[in-house]
Amino acid sequence: MASSHSSSPVPHPSSGGSEGLFQKDRDPSSLHYRPIHSLPDVCPKEPTGEAARGLCEGPSVVADQHRWTVYNSKVNLPAALNDPRLAKRESDFFTKTWGLDFAETEVTPSFYLPNITKEHFGPYLQETAQREKIHERCKNICSNKDELDAVSSITNNHDKSRTELEQVPKIFMKPDFALDDPTTFNAVLPWSHFNSAGGKSSRDMASSRLLQEKLSHYLDVVEVSIARQISLRSEAFFHAMSSQHELQDRLTETARAVAVLRGRTAAIERIMCEGPLRALRQALTRSNCARLHNKLKLMAAVHQSQPTVQLLLSTSEFVGALELIATTKEVLQLELQGIHSFRHLGSQLCEMEKLIDKMMVEDFSMYSRSDLSRSLEDDGQVMEKDRLESLVFGLLRQRKLDFLDIYSDEMILAAKSIVTQSVFDSVSQIEEIDTDIVTKLADQMRLMTFPQWFELLKSVFENFILFLKRIKATLSVVRNVVLEALDSNQKSRLLERAAAVGLTEAPGTPLNQEEAELAYLTHEGLFISDALNDAQLHLGASTGQEQSSTVGPRQALSRMDGCGSDSASGTTESSSSREHAFQPGGAAVSSSEDMMPSDLELGRVANNIQELLYTASDVSHDRCVKVLMARAKDGSLERLSSAEFVFLSQAVEGFVRDTEKLCCRRSVSLRGALQSQANRFVHRFHEERKTKLSLLLDNERWKQAEVPAEFQDLVNSIADGRITLPERKPQGTEERKPSDYLHIDGQKYAVVGTVLLLIRIFLEYCQCVNDIPSISTDMLTRLSDLLKHFNSRSCQLVLGAGALQVVGLKTITTKNLALASRCLQLVVHYIPVIRAHFETKLTPKQYSVLRHFDHITKDYNDHITEISTKLMAIMDSLFEKVLSKYEVKAPMPSACFRNVCKQMAKMHEALYELLPEEQTQMLFLRINASFKMHLKKQLARLGVHHDGGPQHGLVTVDVAFYTENVQSLRALEKLDLNMAEIWEQKR
Repeated sequence: MASSHSSSPVPHPSSGGSEGLFQKDRDPSSLHYRPIHSLPDVCPKEPTGEAARGLCEGPSVVADQHRWTVYNSKVNLPAALNDPRLAKRESDFFTKTWGLDFAETEVTPSFYLPNITKEHFGPYLQETAQREKIHERCKNICSNKDELDAVSSITNNHDKSRTELEQVPKIFMKPDFALDDPTTFNAVLPWSHFNSAGGKSSRDMASSRLLQEKLSHYLDVVEVSIARQISLRSEAFFHAMSSQHELQDRLTETARAVAVLRGRTAAIERIMCEGPLRALRQALTRSNCARLHNKLKLMAAVHQSQPTVQLLLSTSEFVGALELIATTKEVLQLELQGIHSFRHLGSQLCEMEKLIDKMMVEDFSMYSRSDLSRSLEDDGQVMEKDRLESLVFGLLRQRKLDFLDIYSDEMILAAKSIVTQSVFDSVSQIEEIDTDIVTKLADQMRLMTFPQWFELLKSVFENFILFLKRIKATLSVVRNVVLEALDSNQKSRLLERAAAVGLTEAPGTPLNQEEAELAYLTHEGLFISDALNDAQLHLGASTGQEQSSTVGPRQALSRMDGCGSDSASGTTESSSSREHAFQPGGAAVSSSEDMMPSDLELGRVANNIQELLYTASDVSHDRCVKVLMARAKDGSLERLSSAEFVFLSQAVEGFVRDTEKLCCRRSVSLRGALQSQANRFVHRFHEERKTKLSLLLDNERWKQAEVPAEFQDLVNSIADGRITLPERKPQGTEERKPSDYLHIDGQKYAVVGTVLLLIRIFLEYCQCVNDIPSISTDMLTRLSDLLKHFNSRSCQLVLGAGALQVVGLKTITTKNLALASRCLQLVVHYIPVIRAHFETKLTPKQYSVLRHFDHITKDYNDHITEISTKLMAIMDSLFEKVLSKYEVKAPMPSACFRNVCKQMAKMHEALYELLPEEQTQMLFLRINASFKMHLKKQLARLGVHHDGGPQHGLVTVDVAFYTENVQSLRALEKLDLNMAEIWEQKR
């Protein structure tokens, strides 16, 4: 065929050589190939024009039957090359023609050729060595010509194959090519060209033959291309075939080994595994039966829980009943979930729990009422302590945290009944009060005398002290229960944290050999590692459960059910069950940890307990205030004497101190009520003494009074630092004579009777302050007012001459003035003493009120100065009147000077016994200065000068007479009169 000329070149003997040498053909590109004619389209629509001429150019079977064409080809090249029996492609051609026995043999050396060795090429190699080096260098730089030729050959073959494939119409290359499609069939085989004339002609026969040849040609082109691709991949294909045989051999050996292994495994299972697995299954069956038995026992215990709860409730064992209900509910949720016979038990237990809540509240109310209303003479121990603890814990567990309000209400009612009972007991002992006529308690208390009412008040105080002690003891028990619950919560949290740590560490615990083997034998999964992991998780979970709770709900329920009947026999078991509930590892904690209040709520309850004790103290004080105000309604407390009010104040202060010590709270209601009454008492106390002082002043005749010995003792005690009223001495003691003066610190005070009583009055004020320190500021203000009143009223009566109309004095003498001055000086002497006494009773913040004493002292000193000025004014007016008539003439001494000396002597006589010597001397110095001033004026008017004349001599005689008379008076002997000042100095 035409394509056979393009097969691989074969060496041919050379025609020119007789030695039989073979020469390689030259470059294939230089060979002459028959030009390839392009074939016409497979399915032309009309065989006319160039298409018709193309059909005539192809080989014709009729015209070319006597020469070789492509139709004479018997075996094509792809069929010759596709021999799967041989691995090497080079021998395919020869074995195809000459048989499988053909083999390449070595060519026998020719006898005519010499044996060529390497030495024959020595000279040649020496000559070409340099050129070979240059050639090698150039070869490294330039590519190999053979490689270029091979690449060029492959490229030419590929281009030629591509060109041949492009001759095949595209319709055959479509993926959806199908001859059953009429369109495709008509496109490939256009029969319309052959049957157009209605019969077969020679042209139609030629066209059909030409079409057949074209299709055969297209098939050859495609087969050649496929063969070329197969030849390129033939080595890999044949290698895959040989590998498949090897794989089949290995699979056969593997199947044989697997069969042997299965036989051995079956023998091992029959001999070693069936017995142990049977034992494990029986152990598992036994375990399941035991679990079933335990479950049935648990169901029996749960079934008996309701009768046990009712039995506990019949004996008021609320804590035990609540614990049993909580445990039963937990068992129902965890271990008996979905059991049909117990479907209504949960709701029944909830209803019973609500009923227990109401019963506990009622029982606590009854307990509070009976505890607070029992006789106060009983011992101070808590009544039924176990019952109280059980009730409080049950209420806490059910979160009934308002039970303290119930106790508070009962406490208020009990406080009212204490006052009522105390009044009733006191009134029943007084025959003068008819309870049928006087029914109200306040009216009955007002009909009592002060001693009777005071005894009632002390009885009320004592009862309330006992009442508060009882409340404190009860609240202490309640507080201890709350603190135990708080401590239990904290321990539970610590155990939970420890359990959490155990759960996190347990999964990492390695399994021992026995546990690993047991996990391997009992596991039903696919992988042994899963069995070991499951076993480790199970071991960690069981360890965590043992750490978190040593007793499960099942055991707790069975134990509670077993001891339920025993716990109904008394109250001791309630305490033990409560203590067990507080245990951190107990089942009650795990079952009721959600029910118990939080730490914050328990802390609030503890604070409320302390507040309730404060409230009890306030309530007691409020009820005592009612008793106090009922007595004070008609003003009877205001009419008390100072001693009686002091007794009342001391009793109240004692009660306040006792309650403050007992309850650690300073209640202010009773002290405030006492302060209010004290203010009224102070007002009445002050008004009585102020009125008394006014009456004394209005009746005072301002004459020197005798000083009784008791007043001298009074001032002596003041000098010793005792600012209190002395006790009254019995009447049988020896009576001492009164003295004319009051001796204080070595001085004599001539006083009137009003001042003596004034001293006693301000001592009464100081005594009140000693007895009632809370009224110090009020009493100081009232005492200041009293002292101001004495100063102002004495000024009105003496200096203002009010005594002339009030008492009926004829005139205010110098003696009256001196006596008033001396009384004022006595009061000024005691003002610092009073101030120091009040300063000890005041707080530093109250020291500002002491300034009243400074103002009073200033007022008194001003008053004393005014009296001294008044005495000066009296003598000044006398000097002015007498000396205005003075004349310098004989006889000497003149009558004017005699009159002056006489008046001076009377003044001295009036003042000497009343005023101290120093004040007398100072007063007469001032009087002498006034005399000298008036005499100097008169001498200047008369024109008498210090010139030694007769008039000067007469005046000197009168002055000497004046000097002699004045210095002859007592205490004035050494008085320097300096009479030379009467003369005017010459300029």
